[in-house]
Amino acid sequence: METIFFDGAFGTYYSSLYNDQNCEKASIEHPERVLGIHQEYINAGVNAIKTNTFGANRFSENPSDVDKIIEASFSIAQKAVGERNIRIFADIGYINDEDSEEEYLRIARKFSEIGAKDFLFETLAEIKPLLKAVNWVKENIQDSTVIISFACDQNGYTRKGLYYQDLIKKALEVGDYTGLNCLCGPYHTFQLIKEFLHKNSYLAQRLIAMPNSSYPSYQNGRLFVYRDNKEYFAERLLELYSLGLGAVGGCCGSTPDHIKLFIDKVQKGERNYPVMDNQPVRLSNTKNISNPLLSVLKTGKKIIACELDSPLDANIDFMLTSADNLKDAGVDIITIADSPLARAHADSFIIAAKLKRELNIEVLPHLSCRDRNHIGIKATLLGANIENINNVLAVTGDPINDSKKKGAFDFNSFTLIEYIKKLNEQVFSNNPFAICGALNINSPNFDVELSRAKRKTENGLKVFLTQPIYSPEGIEKLKKAKENLDAYILAGIMPIVSYKNAMFLNNEVYGIDIPKKITDEFKDKNKEEAVEIGSNIAFDTAEEASPYCNGFYIMIPLKKINMICELIKKIKNNLA
Repeated sequence: METIFFDGAFGTYYSSLYNDQNCEKASIEHPERVLGIHQEYINAGVNAIKTNTFGANRFSENPSDVDKIIEASFSIAQKAVGERNIRIFADIGYINDEDSEEEYLRIARKFSEIGAKDFLFETLAEIKPLLKAVNWVKENIQDSTVIISFACDQNGYTRKGLYYQDLIKKALEVGDYTGLNCLCGPYHTFQLIKEFLHKNSYLAQRLIAMPNSSYPSYQNGRLFVYRDNKEYFAERLLELYSLGLGAVGGCCGSTPDHIKLFIDKVQKGERNYPVMDNQPVRLSNTKNISNPLLSVLKTGKKIIACELDSPLDANIDFMLTSADNLKDAGVDIITIADSPLARAHADSFIIAAKLKRELNIEVLPHLSCRDRNHIGIKATLLGANIENINNVLAVTGDPINDSKKKGAFDFNSFTLIEYIKKLNEQVFSNNPFAICGALNINSPNFDVELSRAKRKTENGLKVFLTQPIYSPEGIEKLKKAKENLDAYILAGIMPIVSYKNAMFLNNEVYGIDIPKKITDEFKDKNKEEAVEIGSNIAFDTAEEASPYCNGFYIMIPLKKINMICELIKKIKNNLA
């Protein structure tokens, strides 16, 4: 099988020549520039080029221009190739949108209409959205070739938190070649490919590698300025080629000079055979640690988790005192929300570490993907694991009340859970996190919520904490959840302390639904009467929920610690 020698980067090279960031549109505005770059790569000795269409989709370009760009780019590539035996790959970059599945398919069909047979889906963070397009190509285009290439960080995780080896294995089921491009320089790309081949050497000819020339730097205020490192890049690419890969080339920062120097070395018969042992050492603790939360739940004992909000300022006194009182009352684990209602609180993991270290109590910090990208999430979990925190509640996070500020959102709750599961396998194998999540027991369409919950358990979730329950309908939904989910469930209990409090919860807090019958009980009651009513309703709810849960998740209203401590003691004595 002949090795495919791809060209290098188009976008960064075009930008360096013309100081223009939209190279795709150049296919219709400056076709001579696009043709010239293709010809430079062909003169460098490649036997495959990519169309200038990486970002040509309805979400990156004016929708009315997309088909024009595709048609012009393919025509220019054909003109550049002429009669030479050089393959043209329809280049389709990653589309991060909820409608990406249909757009991948639409673009593939468009390329097919104008004669494309070879397809490169590149710089991907996931595989599922493009499966429909890939299957359509394989079923409808005779003798087609499909390459599926992923972009991951130095640790092998994409921006969606998916592990590259899992993605490569899935891609091999549907495509002809698969591998890695972008994000990493040649050294780290080599390390990742070599690690995959350590147990899968027979798959080498179906793998591709198109690394960046280096990592970008700032120069005169501009990001994505790459070093002129063609000698280094050529040596490293030769090392990848010597693994026996089916295709090699360059991504961001690589130029015709980078590729020419590499191909010259190949044509001279040079090789750079790597050593295939000394696999990277995985980070882990030195001994296996049993997870206390899961260990207790496995015994069948009902546990009590209680939530404390970390402070809005730098004063930790109330939280420390409250946590100590809750521990004395018999709470099993303290949960710490991650900036609830999108208001900045002290970091949940730092506070959790302090509570565990100073009070010797189990902790469950919440982790919101609203505020962190995949780098920040992994860094947080590494630090937490070092502190022997091995529980995490993975949530998307309350939305920011500003349509222009949408947060980081590299993940949603599903992919965050799957990401932590993979980190458990790859990094935290000796001290894995117990992955917990939220279950909206008050969802008006609970069947949909239940379906979402099942997906979370498939991704690695072990424990659900529900929203507060206030009605017989909530108890029925809890029962249904217990019957259908392969996970432990802690029933949410949040006492009401006044009529005003009930009205606020009902109208201002997502996922809470308090029946009118209950809110009416608090009308015209003084503080003492309202607290007693709220405590009794909370205990009665816990009693009704007890047959259908593995414990209770108690939320504290308006800092009423004494009230909650008494409720915990009552539950401990009668239900736990």
